[in-house]
Amino acid sequence: MRIKICGITNINDAINAINAGAHALGFVFYKKSPRYITPQEALKIIEVLPPFVQTVGLFVNENVQTINQIAHEAKMQLTQIIDDEHCIDYSQLNQKYIKVIRATSQEDIKNINNEYVLVDAFVPSFGGEGKRVALEWFKDVDCSKIILAGGLKAENLKELRGYGFFAVDVSSGVEASKGKKDNQKMIDFVKAAHAI
Repeated sequence: MRIKICGITNINDAINAINAGAHALGFVFYKKSPRYITPQEALKIIEVLPPFVQTVGLFVNENVQTINQIAHEAKMQLTQIIDDEHCIDYSQLNQKYIKVIRATSQEDIKNINNEYVLVDAFVPSFGGEGKRVALEWFKDVDCSKIILAGGLKAENLKELRGYGFFAVDVSSGVEASKGKKDNQKMIDFVKAAHAI
């Protein structure tokens, strides 16, 4: 099970997340989020990370030019894109990307094409609220290319057993407060994810 810890805002949390066993770190470039980080601050963290850790920039309804510029400045390896306004021409992105599906019903999941996607629960504030996607929506769905986010924490990961998700993505479930991670919660989350 691959694990992404999102909403990284400082070097200490980044290093603790990696030491806990995270494969990827997420950086939120959405100014209205309490987990927002500037490209300059993100770059300071990126430059001290060890190898083999993927960096992921989260963008919300941004234009291609802004995404390309920020991802380049902050040295993001992957962009994670919420495009509710359907304004992105994905062919113009300079980085590898993953689309976010903010699921409101089972139909949103059944319509997934054969591509890697991140599925999160729909919330007006664009994530980080601990709201979960209904697991029954994934019944009879091939989840091997789905990254599941939304309301995950160490205590409920065992419920994912048998679905075969590609990865899990956590933010609020490993926080001490919004934008600040809890080291023990990250350790417990990674341990629980590997036990699935």
